Amino acid sequence: MDNKELIDIVAKRMDRSPRDVAKLLEALSTTLIEKCGGLDIVAIPGFGSFEPKKKLERVTVNPASGKKMLIPPKISLTFKPSTILKSRLR
Repeated sequence: MDNKELIDIVAKRMDRSPRDVAKLLEALSTTLIEKCGGLDIVAIPGFGSFEPKKKLERVTVNPASGKKMLIPPKISLTFKPSTILKSRLR
Protein backbone atom coordinates (compact mmCIF):
# COMPACT_ATOMS: atom_id res chain seq x y z
CA MET A 1 0.00 0.00 0.00
CA ASP A 2 1.38 3.39 -0.88
CA ASN A 3 0.64 6.77 0.69
CA LYS A 4 -2.18 7.67 -1.72
CA GLU A 5 -4.03 4.41 -1.07
CA LEU A 6 -3.70 4.92 2.70
CA ILE A 7 -5.06 8.47 2.43
CA ASP A 8 -8.01 7.30 0.31
CA ILE A 9 -8.94 4.47 2.69
CA VAL A 10 -8.75 6.67 5.80
CA ALA A 11 -10.68 9.45 4.06
CA LYS A 12 -13.52 7.06 3.20
CA ARG A 13 -13.65 5.61 6.72
CA MET A 14 -13.66 9.05 8.36
CA ASP A 15 -15.96 10.63 5.76
CA ARG A 16 -13.41 13.40 5.22
CA SER A 17 -11.68 14.81 2.18
CA PRO A 18 -8.36 13.25 1.13
CA ARG A 19 -6.74 16.68 1.54
CA ASP A 20 -7.74 16.80 5.23
CA VAL A 21 -6.45 13.28 5.83
CA ALA A 22 -3.17 14.09 4.06
CA LYS A 23 -2.71 17.10 6.37
CA LEU A 24 -3.47 14.88 9.38
CA LEU A 25 -0.91 12.26 8.35
CA GLU A 26 1.68 14.96 7.64
CA ALA A 27 1.10 16.46 11.10
CA LEU A 28 1.38 13.01 12.68
CA SER A 29 4.66 12.21 10.94
CA THR A 30 6.11 15.64 11.77
CA THR A 31 5.19 15.20 15.43
CA LEU A 32 6.74 11.71 15.51
CA ILE A 33 9.96 13.05 13.99
CA GLU A 34 10.16 15.92 16.48
CA LYS A 35 9.39 13.85 19.57
CA CYS A 36 11.47 10.80 18.65
CA GLY A 37 14.36 13.05 17.63
CA GLY A 38 14.24 14.39 21.19
CA LEU A 39 14.44 10.79 22.49
CA ASP A 40 10.82 10.81 23.73
CA ILE A 41 8.71 7.66 23.51
CA VAL A 42 5.51 8.14 21.52
CA ALA A 43 2.69 5.75 22.45
CA ILE A 44 -0.49 5.42 20.39
CA PRO A 45 -3.15 3.50 22.35
CA GLY A 46 -4.37 0.41 20.53
CA PHE A 47 -1.56 0.63 17.97
CA GLY A 48 1.82 0.60 19.69
CA SER A 49 4.76 2.73 20.75
CA PHE A 50 7.72 4.21 18.95
CA GLU A 51 10.85 4.17 21.08
CA PRO A 52 14.05 5.90 19.98
CA LYS A 53 17.33 4.38 21.10
CA LYS A 54 20.62 6.22 20.95
CA LYS A 55 23.57 4.16 19.79
CA LEU A 56 26.92 5.49 20.95
CA GLU A 57 29.88 6.00 18.65
CA ARG A 58 32.20 3.04 18.35
CA VAL A 59 35.36 1.88 16.67
CA THR A 60 35.17 -1.03 14.24
CA VAL A 61 37.62 -2.76 11.94
CA ASN A 62 37.05 -3.15 8.20
CA PRO A 63 37.61 -6.89 7.60
CA ALA A 64 38.81 -6.37 4.01
CA SER A 65 41.47 -3.74 4.68
CA GLY A 66 42.09 -4.12 8.41
CA LYS A 67 41.65 -0.35 8.92
CA LYS A 68 39.96 0.97 12.04
CA MET A 69 36.93 3.17 11.45
CA LEU A 70 34.95 5.40 13.77
CA ILE A 71 31.19 4.92 13.45
CA PRO A 72 29.35 8.07 14.60
CA PRO A 73 26.49 7.97 17.12
CA LYS A 74 22.97 7.63 15.75
CA ILE A 75 19.37 7.34 16.85
CA SER A 76 17.45 4.26 15.76
CA LEU A 77 13.69 3.96 16.09
CA THR A 78 12.01 0.78 17.30
CA PHE A 79 8.30 -0.03 17.19
CA LYS A 80 6.53 -2.21 19.75
CA PRO A 81 2.98 -3.16 18.74
CA SER A 82 0.30 -3.07 21.41
CA THR A 83 -1.27 -6.27 22.68
CA ILE A 84 -4.52 -5.31 20.92
CA LEU A 85 -2.73 -5.01 17.58
CA LYS A 86 -0.86 -8.27 18.18
CA SER A 87 -4.07 -10.15 18.94
CA ARG A 88 -5.81 -8.81 15.81
CA LEU A 89 -2.92 -9.85 13.56
CA ARG A 90 -3.00 -13.49 14.67
